Amino acid sequence: MADTNSTPAPSTPPPASATGKTKKKKQTQASLQKELRDLGRPDPNAPQRPALDLKKVGVRVGLLVAVLWVVAIAIHHKIAFIVAGILTAVIAGSGVWLWRYMKKSEALGALLRGADTEEGRKAALLQLQGMKGDSQALLARAQLEMQEDPKKALATLESADLAKMMGPMADQFRAMRAMIHLTLGETAAARALADELDLGKQQDAKTRAMFATVASESWARTGQAKKAIETLELFNPEDPEFAEMKTQMWRARAFAYAATSDMKGAGRALRKLAEVNPHLLGMFIGSKKIHPLLEREAKQILMRSGSAPRRVVRQR
Repeated sequence: MADTNSTPAPSTPPPASATGKTKKKKQTQASLQKELRDLGRPDPNAPQRPALDLKKVGVRVGLLVAVLWVVAIAIHHKIAFIVAGILTAVIAGSGVWLWRYMKKSEALGALLRGADTEEGRKAALLQLQGMKGDSQALLARAQLEMQEDPKKALATLESADLAKMMGPMADQFRAMRAMIHLTLGETAAARALADELDLGKQQDAKTRAMFATVASESWARTGQAKKAIETLELFNPEDPEFAEMKTQMWRARAFAYAATSDMKGAGRALRKLAEVNPHLLGMFIGSKKIHPLLEREAKQILMRSGSAPRRVVRQR
């Protein structure tokens, strides 16, 4: 007869290997994304130069105004003087607006450079949150939020009404949103934003390079690799002026060359990334959205670098 008082056998715990691997994979991807964002942070010790030289702009504007009045005096007619006066007032108003815009940009840039610690970041975010209705402040806020929580930064950017902004500023919002979508592997959303970017309207070389890099990676990962390569090759990732974007620029090239089966070009881009940090190659490994040849090349370079964990083989 069976012993009804016997203690039931303990239930077998569910295998934790699959859950553990999934959790570890998510942690690894998150750490890689954070490392990539950290490499793109502005260097607080790097010399800063304004996007526009206000002194040169002022000289050119002054010459233009002088020419207007010389012509008006030469014509010596009431209408000529009225037109010259109106144009002078418009130019003066535009100059004041530009000066204020540049000063605000410099102040926000200094604020971002000072947010290189956790305390500094929190203080900067608190200050930026008080600047409601300011598109430049909203953009700066998203830059800080992106360092810790890309989805929160994306929500901040999406709260802006792009229809009410000037074209170049709206494109900065689109470019940053596309960049975050690419980091999260959301290539279709990135492509939709990249196709709206006007790559030729930005005066600053660094901004143009950033736009081109984001757009090109979006194109490369959604079927337009040839267009991506043609655009990327207009900019040199090793140019000191683009130091903050070097990682993103080589990453975009890796995707673009792999998409055209140019593994020599893709391998060079991966090696350049490995020179910055071998662990960055992990972003090309373990995802179904990565070109298989690109993943294989990244694994090989990572193994050769000695940074990849090797499997321990035990002999029986």
